[in-house]
Formats: sequence, structure tokens, C-alpha cells
Amino acid sequence: MKEWAGVPCIKTIGEVDVPTFKCLEAIYGRILQISIALALFALLIMLIVGGFKLLTSGGDPKATASAKQTMTYAVAGIFLMVIAFLIFQIIKAYTGVDVTVFEVPEVP
Repeated sequence: MKEWAGVPCIKTIGEVDVPTFKCLEAIYGRILQISIALALFALLIMLIVGGFKLLTSGGDPKATASAKQTMTYAVAGIFLMVIAFLIFQIIKAYTGVDVTVFEVPEVP
């Protein structure tokens, strides 16, 4: 069996390489890693933009309110991501099922 991203998921049948459902584990893991990283990056950029808007608002009430709203949304997004992670950890602690790991059962 050949590997893709460290997961043995390609079976050779005759002379043809055939992907199996085990490839879904690796694909799901990569998509999850990339999406979390992009979300955190976007929230960090929102926080920086909000701070820059606040610094350059010049005392304008509308610009200050807009900057504060942008920063509030960024902090709320980070808070929601942390809460989601904690919920997954609580589920794991009480049920013993790690819901953050996607596994396709092995078929003999």
C-alpha cells in the first residue's frame, strides 16, 4: 500500500493505483488544518485593521465606532473558536470519543 500525506491509502490492484477511503482521513485533516489557520489569520488581520482604523479615526465618532466594531468582531471570532475547541475537548472527556479525529474504519 502506498502512502499519501503519511496515510496508507493507495492500493495497487494489478498495475493500477486505486485510492481508498483512507485517503479521506488525510484530505479532511489537511482541510481542517488549513481552514483553522486561515480563520485565525483573518481574525488577526481584522484586529490589526480595527486598531489601525481606531488610531487614524482622528476623533470622528463614526470612524471610532466602526473601528471598535471591527475589533469586537475579531475578538468575538477568536473567542468562538476557543469555545468550539473547549466543547470538543469536553465531549472527548465525557464520552471518550475524539470528535476532532476523522477515521474511516478499516475494511478487511
